Amino acid sequence: MDAALSLRATEGRHPHSAGMQDREGVVLLDQLFSAQQAALASVRAALPAIEAAAGLAAEVLRAGGKVGYAGAGSSGLMALADALELAGTFGIMPDRTPVLFAGGAAALLHMTGGVEDDPALAEADFAAAGLAAGDAVLCLSASGGTPYTLEVARLARAAGVRVVGFANVAGSPLAALSDIAVTLETGPELVNGSTRMGAATAQKVALNMLSTRLGVLLGHVHDGYMVNLIADNAKLLDRAARIVSALSGQGMDAARLALSHSGGAVKPAVLIAAGAAPDRAAALISDNGGRLGPALAALTHNRP
Repeated sequence: MDAALSLRATEGRHPHSAGMQDREGVVLLDQLFSAQQAALASVRAALPAIEAAAGLAAEVLRAGGKVGYAGAGSSGLMALADALELAGTFGIMPDRTPVLFAGGAAALLHMTGGVEDDPALAEADFAAAGLAAGDAVLCLSASGGTPYTLEVARLARAAGVRVVGFANVAGSPLAALSDIAVTLETGPELVNGSTRMGAATAQKVALNMLSTRLGVLLGHVHDGYMVNLIADNAKLLDRAARIVSALSGQGMDAARLALSHSGGAVKPAVLIAAGAAPDRAAALISDNGGRLGPALAALTHNRP
């Protein structure tokens, strides 16, 4: 597909756009809901690319590198939302997942369009992120042609940083700059060009899936539990204790005691609650690449 034509897909006319202001509220809301569902359907075709992106991100983080997120406007907000959740959910620290958001913190309070057209801003943000050869960056742009995001992708390639490009049209300039292209063909929006709707919904779901798969690949999910979460509030402290109790088969008191011995880390706490000394628990986690399942199996196997 010609790139110039492809770029118009997110700006095209939706068949239900005309006259939408005159429709009964519930009828219009039903059409908006259906449009969101249709946008979500685009994610299925991108599953192989999302899997490849998750594998790349896991490879980079295992090697001690960084996985950045970059975008402007609604796409940037989707990138930011996913990056911010990684620490609490999977224990992946923010310094390992820098966010390049056009306009920075000020744009979160008052979003303006001009910042997405500024390559110099992208250059400054890229330098501040500290991305280097061997790292990766997830670049998001609904049109696949946002100047800020394209400049980040160009700078990344020049620096030996691998690029994963998320765009909502096929054959975009961003896809051409990407090592892995995640194409989410969501088509026109009911409100023409309002890519905070279907396009952003598809991006959000794709990123949710990618980061969850990343957590699994890194060994931070076991039997559906977040075993590498950072418990920094009352809700998460309680969740951590319930996880330790469920996976060790011990009661909540034993789980809380184990967490006190592990400094709040869930994986070794599970092993401690299951009978390992703290040093032994830490060694088992390390010896098994951070994976709780093999560590538990080794603990059970080595018991007299």
